[in-house]
Amino acid sequence: MFPRRTVVIFACLVLLSALGLTLHRIEQGRPGYLGDLVNSKIKNKGQEQQKSKGGFKPGSEQPQGGRCSKKIEWLASLDLTYPIHYAERDIVARPTPNEKRESLTKVGDTLFPQATVLLPNQNPLVNLNHCPPPLVLEIPDIPTTPVDGSQMHVGIATTMQRLEESTPYIARWLKNTGAKLFVVVRKPEQGNPPTAPEMAIKQTKMRKQGMDVTLLPPMKEEEQYTETYFSLAKIMYTHRTEEASWFVLMDDDTFFPSMRALLAMLDKYDPAREYWIGAVSEQWWSVARYGMMAFGGAGIFLSRALAAVIDEVYDVCTTEMHPAAGGDERVMRCIYGHTETKLTNEPNLHQMDIFGDLSGVYESGRLPLSLHHWKGNAGYQVDLMSLVTDICGECFLQRWQFGDDTVLSNGYSIAVYPEGELANGLDFSKAEETWDSHTVDESVNPGTAHSMSPSRPKLALGTQKIQYRLLESALVDGAVRQSYLRKGKEGTDEADTLLVLYWRKDDGSVSRNSTQST
Repeated sequence: MFPRRTVVIFACLVLLSALGLTLHRIEQGRPGYLGDLVNSKIKNKGQEQQKSKGGFKPGSEQPQGGRCSKKIEWLASLDLTYPIHYAERDIVARPTPNEKRESLTKVGDTLFPQATVLLPNQNPLVNLNHCPPPLVLEIPDIPTTPVDGSQMHVGIATTMQRLEESTPYIARWLKNTGAKLFVVVRKPEQGNPPTAPEMAIKQTKMRKQGMDVTLLPPMKEEEQYTETYFSLAKIMYTHRTEEASWFVLMDDDTFFPSMRALLAMLDKYDPAREYWIGAVSEQWWSVARYGMMAFGGAGIFLSRALAAVIDEVYDVCTTEMHPAAGGDERVMRCIYGHTETKLTNEPNLHQMDIFGDLSGVYESGRLPLSLHHWKGNAGYQVDLMSLVTDICGECFLQRWQFGDDTVLSNGYSIAVYPEGELANGLDFSKAEETWDSHTVDESVNPGTAHSMSPSRPKLALGTQKIQYRLLESALVDGAVRQSYLRKGKEGTDEADTLLVLYWRKDDGSVSRNSTQST
């Protein structure tokens, strides 16, 4: 017979488990585990929790902290299937002299505490199992003063509807920078062209948002989009200011994550010399077909000297142009036909001609200077992905490793490697080949070697790698909230898991409580 005291303790443990609470034991000398959270299943509306293989092991140190109350009414706006696992953590971004953005920064602390099971229709004020202290992450100490982009003139050719869709994204990088934006608004495929009053209203709205923008009609009433695109070089140069040094042609779905980094790239070059800066496609078949040209989605950067030459030969180039030539191809043909200038390829500008799962790009730890095709890639809300830069500067897509199995790619995902890939030496200097590649016959380039190298084979999602993707991000009381979601498997009783980070600026009230290494 078991002692009566043992029977009572065992009964209490069973009862707590039946209520859907996760018990984690922290013994001296042994870190507590967030359990097998990534694969845990909740049955019968959260009344029974079953653990399965593959754990969200928190790393070398379990964050301590008692229970606390949190308001979760904002969860009502998200598409979640209850019950869910929920955990959150505050992060303090601390600017540190001589700190550099590394490909991967290792942190000794755990990222998340234990999770709490949230039930449907739960009170908006909930008690979380553990509320650890804020985690301090050191970031480069970059200037806090606004950037001066007055040297840049930027041109876009689009329709009024597409401009409306793109405005929040353009505002993220353009507003209050001093860069000038020229938008040539075209007639949509169906319908009438915008009227002058409509364009004036839109221009006023954008200017009130801090964007120095001018809306213009096409140079000719009836012209192809490719003609309008090429005309941007002429229009920008005609309206140039004394400060203008760089003339940028881009698509309406081009996004610059960091104007500071973009301007730093341009500072390497003398605008008084003829420079044609851009990036070739990431797919080798596109390069093989179109040649060594700056693809428009990545951004085409013309120095003042080269823009002057194009302006001078513009009419000749227009007459010589093949009618089927694309907009960026027209720029290439004009430059190759009338100058000795060759493409200066900047690999961190991205045309994003790669499709499928782009996690390998966004989780590579590389800071992109431009991104493209976000309108066609559902789920890549680059304005929300980069919102965290309001707190931590050049930290977009920066990677931190927590413990021995968890990596944050800031603004995109939290990835857990439950089978020990990190401990076994997974090479994070190489991008994971998650994307779809298209080979070129008789080419030694397998598809993206020229653009995405070095790279490594794709891991098995769900076993070798558990991924939580950014669901939403918002400014909340001076902080930036990021919510990372992993949906439970359809057709099973596996619950959704939501991991939430609150990024805050350092006000000096939190002592350093993490260990970083590169």
